[in-house]
Amino acid sequence: MRLDLLKILLVDDNPHIRVLLSEILRAVGVNNIYEASDGAEALQRMRAHSIDIVMTDLAMEPLDGIDFVRLLRNSADSPNQMAPVIMITGHSTLRRIHEARDAGVNEFLAKPLTARGVLDRLQKIIDHPRPFVRTDDYFGPERRRKVDPNYDGPRRRAADRAAAGPVPRSPKR
Repeated sequence: MRLDLLKILLVDDNPHIRVLLSEILRAVGVNNIYEASDGAEALQRMRAHSIDIVMTDLAMEPLDGIDFVRLLRNSADSPNQMAPVIMITGHSTLRRIHEARDAGVNEFLAKPLTARGVLDRLQKIIDHPRPFVRTDDYFGPERRRKVDPNYDGPRRRAADRAAAGPVPRSPKR
């Protein structure tokens, strides 16, 4: 990975977390780091700079990470709808995690932050990018992480069905 070429935007209302993330990123070779203290400022930074990856906190004021991602993915004047987003969270409910995923977050990173965790999420985004999908009520990275060849429910995609081949059925009694 050529981390020295990346332009990463850090979005967190806590300046200490931004400093910690900056130090971790610099230690692994990232040189182009931009900062914002909330989602609104982040959108301004993205309009001024060509950002490759966004790392944002979930809980911020006045515009939190989930609202920021929603605007990034769905706003007509979004600076980059397809920018990969790593959501950072310390203590959130499963409901908030699902809400962030459904807003279009690519990856999650739990606090406490470690260099290994940051590098792992960057590697996932760079080496294994998930395709983006658009539906009536969602735009963002593919939310499913695995393909279950035995699932034949109503939400199975036709392309998955064709790739998996016929699904064995249990005999009727």
